[in-house]
Amino acid sequence: MIDRKMRRFKQQLSDAEVMRILNEGKVAVWAVSGDDDYPYPVPVNYVYADGAIYIHSAAQGHKIDAIKRNPKCSVCIIDRDDIVPEEFTSYFRSVIAFGRAEILESDDDKIAALRLLSTKYSKGIDPTAEIDKFLKVVAIIKIKIDRVTGKEAIELVRERLEST
Repeated sequence: MIDRKMRRFKQQLSDAEVMRILNEGKVAVWAVSGDDDYPYPVPVNYVYADGAIYIHSAAQGHKIDAIKRNPKCSVCIIDRDDIVPEEFTSYFRSVIAFGRAEILESDDDKIAALRLLSTKYSKGIDPTAEIDKFLKVVAIIKIKIDRVTGKEAIELVRERLEST
């Protein structure tokens, strides 16, 4: 994988901040190479665990067809995006992960990922009945991360430096 250096390196997030966003983010935009090689980005809920991102999906459709053709994909998680009209800008913080998607086949792997997703989005609720109901028709996509980077607005960098 090409290791492209960030042009505005002063805005690059620390590894710890990237991990925080991966773990705490609620919605991501997952981009795959869709029909006729058009980028196909789609908002998804996800969970990050053991160096991978897990997403649930219908077992058939555009996303599934896309990753069968080309498993390379990216995931963008926006941690902050505050529009500042008087400055003609936004104060943003985000992470982009590049990786390769695979569809998990084993029921045990699917159940483990569904439990992780449930813990994140439905904390304290037993997901067993829901998992049993949909296990045969749900796809779990595991995105093995090859490279991840994070960036924030220069204004947020300045705020952080001024407060230390």
